[in-house]
Amino acid sequence: MAQKRTIHSFFTPDPKKQRTSTTGQDETPTYSTHNTYPFPIRDLSKSITKELASLPARPGKPINDQPELDLIYFEPFIPSYLAKDLFRFLRSELPFYRVEYSIKRFGVETQIRTPRYTTVFGLDHTSLFDDDDPNVILDAKTHTRINTAEAYPRYSPRPIPQCLDALRKSTEAATNCKFNFCLVNYYATGSDSISFHSDDERFLGPEPAIASFSLGAARDFLMKHKSVPPPPDGQTAPVFKQLKLPLASGDMVLMKGKTQANWLHSIPKRAGKSSQYDGGRINITFRKAMVKGGTDNYYNYNVGKGPVFRWDDTAREMKEWKPTPKDSPGSKPITYLAPDKEEPEKAD
Repeated sequence: MAQKRTIHSFFTPDPKKQRTSTTGQDETPTYSTHNTYPFPIRDLSKSITKELASLPARPGKPINDQPELDLIYFEPFIPSYLAKDLFRFLRSELPFYRVEYSIKRFGVETQIRTPRYTTVFGLDHTSLFDDDDPNVILDAKTHTRINTAEAYPRYSPRPIPQCLDALRKSTEAATNCKFNFCLVNYYATGSDSISFHSDDERFLGPEPAIASFSLGAARDFLMKHKSVPPPPDGQTAPVFKQLKLPLASGDMVLMKGKTQANWLHSIPKRAGKSSQYDGGRINITFRKAMVKGGTDNYYNYNVGKGPVFRWDDTAREMKEWKPTPKDSPGSKPITYLAPDKEEPEKAD
């Protein structure tokens, strides 16, 4: 005979259903450090790192019912309880930037302020970080030390911190793709957005795979086919439908094959403020840059010349971060050169 539940049992947590927090309250915190980090970046707990390795939460669903469209949609990749904690953890622990730069359009110089907070970590396929000393960069073929200032004169590459690298490893295992870069965007409100574009830069190589995660407030992910030339006489033009994915926290879209060469994607503005997550959303994308130009491009448009921003939990917003002695090592912000004026913005 089944035992009746008492009032007390409804308010007593079931130990089998309790989850471990991202920081691991019973663990001594550890940190990822590097001479290019403005401050040490806290690691995920061992239990959460182990849990990430077991993902995805659900198998991905292929979306390939239109020409040159090749997606796998995970709803979700990260379960909701973990996605919620991971959003708050990454928003609090990562350094962010609000990049500004000038471009010339039709001979007119225009000042652009990126409509979201960004950060980036990684190194292209021609080089790698030394396992024994990540402040040293090696040639990927010879494994000999290179002169970082000569190889990467404008920006010093930063290794992916443990709190993001654990998710990279899980993503690689689930997709059978390899990634060496992690871009993170923080959309503070529904007003933060990115217009239609494709990640078809030559430095990503042909048919790149890009894994795009959504954490926090729900946002629409729109896709439309690029303009195509008129078909030859007597032939019917293909009909392409715009795609709309209502991304929830923990969802992931893998874009691969001919998708980037033929389709555009965007995150449009959303009216009103979500009551969840202070209206904020984090987008994490894993990519693979093949050449040094990719490293330069990603740091150019996602770090730029500073300043550093960090989440202020009291003010409930991003605030400009000022270094203090306790933030060492790496407490002094890196000074970067201004972005090139002729390059278009390329990265979501």
